[in-house]
Amino acid sequence: MSEECTPAYVRRVRERYCGRWVCGLCAEAVNGEAETRHGGRTEEALAAHMAVCGRFNRVGRANPVLMQTEAMKEILRKRARSNSPRDHGPGGALARSSSCIPAITKDFN
Repeated sequence: MSEECTPAYVRRVRERYCGRWVCGLCAEAVNGEAETRHGGRTEEALAAHMAVCGRFNRVGRANPVLMQTEAMKEILRKRARSNSPRDHGPGGALARSSSCIPAITKDFN
């Protein structure tokens, strides 16, 4: 995988991300963060992403188990705040109306 980093490309990336040089993976994370939590505001999403990266570099590299625990806590927090209708409706299991066993055994006879 390679990407041509022409001066025009570098300029576009810096313009989009408040003067910062952001890799493609971080750009996707910032864009997602901006859309879901920050009302499309790139500056706030970039600051939030940089805080997560900074915390990872301070804690995660030295103690990966602690970082995994933090990630699980964050997933649970997000799940608790979820506004998804599937999370608040009646039991989501599908009910089976009849058994398919008679049809299967009939095929074997």
